[in-house]
Amino acid sequence: MVSRKKIIREILEKYRVIWSLRLAGSLMGWDQETYMPPKGVTERSIAGSNLAVLRHQLILKPDFVELVEKASRKRSLNDVERGIVRVLKRAIDQARKIPPEHIAEFSKTTTLALEYWKKAKAEDNYDIFKPYLAKIVELSRKTAEYLGYKKHPLDALLDLYEEGLTTDDVDSMFSRLEPGLKRVYDKIMAEHPVPEKHPLEQTKYNVESMKKLNRKALDVLGYPWDRARLDVSAHPFTIGIGINDVRITTRYEGFDFKRSLLGTIHEFGHALYELGVDQRFIATPIAGGVSLGVHESQSRFWENQIGRSKPFVTAFYPHMKRYLVFLRNYTPEDVYLYFNTVRPSLIRTEADEVTYNFHIMLRYKLEKMLIEGSLSVDELPEVWNQEMERLLGVRPRNYSEGVLQDIHWSMGSIGYFPTYSIGTLLSAQIMRRIKQDIPNVEEDISRLRFRRIQRWLRENIHRYGSMYPPKELVRKALGTDLDPEVYVSYLEEKYLSR
Repeated sequence: MVSRKKIIREILEKYRVIWSLRLAGSLMGWDQETYMPPKGVTERSIAGSNLAVLRHQLILKPDFVELVEKASRKRSLNDVERGIVRVLKRAIDQARKIPPEHIAEFSKTTTLALEYWKKAKAEDNYDIFKPYLAKIVELSRKTAEYLGYKKHPLDALLDLYEEGLTTDDVDSMFSRLEPGLKRVYDKIMAEHPVPEKHPLEQTKYNVESMKKLNRKALDVLGYPWDRARLDVSAHPFTIGIGINDVRITTRYEGFDFKRSLLGTIHEFGHALYELGVDQRFIATPIAGGVSLGVHESQSRFWENQIGRSKPFVTAFYPHMKRYLVFLRNYTPEDVYLYFNTVRPSLIRTEADEVTYNFHIMLRYKLEKMLIEGSLSVDELPEVWNQEMERLLGVRPRNYSEGVLQDIHWSMGSIGYFPTYSIGTLLSAQIMRRIKQDIPNVEEDISRLRFRRIQRWLRENIHRYGSMYPPKELVRKALGTDLDPEVYVSYLEEKYLSR
């Protein structure tokens, strides 16, 4: 039982209907990305819009709001109960401020935009997606105005994905991170301690063999198949239908196998977080990861701190060689260097650990300009290209390599991208803390034993769900705040001390 207090139990009983609608919406979203036939989008957009409006109406029902307000005034709540009330008060506050007709329009627009983005990217035709992006930017500005903000309209949107996050926070993070990243990047480019390219990047693989390798990787990591799935989508993602129903996807491009393998390990990290939430929280508002930044810290931890590490690559090499026979021509050291090439790249999802955050800086700057109105969607592709050239010295050759590469804007997720950097930075801090708390943890990795690591993550992060605000959870788990210098030090040690 999550609470013995009568008022909390009454709140949760009423919340179950809202939770049920969210579960249905999540299942519809997963289906749209995996199995829904393309022409089903029209009816799906109508249904999704109606469900969004219904959730909005239910969370604003006077008797429900009154219960939450009454509970918030009680001083005897424990941490779990305070977490439930905090999450619901945020949801009620946001719902009060945003009219249902705006929610319906936003839901319908993004459902359609997603399909037109897919078409635009496939045909490398920005004009197909541009009118939908313009509408999403317009609606996002309205969302910011409805929610309110102190300094910048993007603050209101950032807070939707990372509770309490502001443009001041992000500006501070990047101002501290960028100089260190540039120093490390420039030194790597000058000294070449790791290769810029590797033959395996062009080596083709058999898709069925790659599927078996991905499943083997998930088996080794401890993926619970009775509570989770692996499917295929255009853009890999994780969705928590419930604590005991989490689904991830990957993709198979037929070459450069690390994209598929590391992408699968990345999504495993997201899934493990959702699966590790306290079972008592089922059907409650705190049954899920607290924020996208903390969520990303889990996926980046498993992808980079584990998946790209020398102990893991060396230990997992026999399995890779078993399913991908061409690896018999390469040593474990070759594969490690292949996993850790460093070069300027155009595609964010293919970027290495050193250059990845430059991609986020670019998107954050553009989002900030779009929302404040200093940049139009007509100007966006060229400004994108200019900024990419400034940061990494490369320029997209087409729209698909540039402005059309990400799915996020088609889903209305403006304010989302900084959470990728937050998670990436936190992943290094998490590993540093794990090494302090778990003796000889690298030996565990070299033996493909992950129980102690998973237990640490579950006890310090996962089990709390959304009980604590993200900044508080980070302090509780790590004993410190987000620190960009830790990530820079990690890169220096890994790439410059070889």
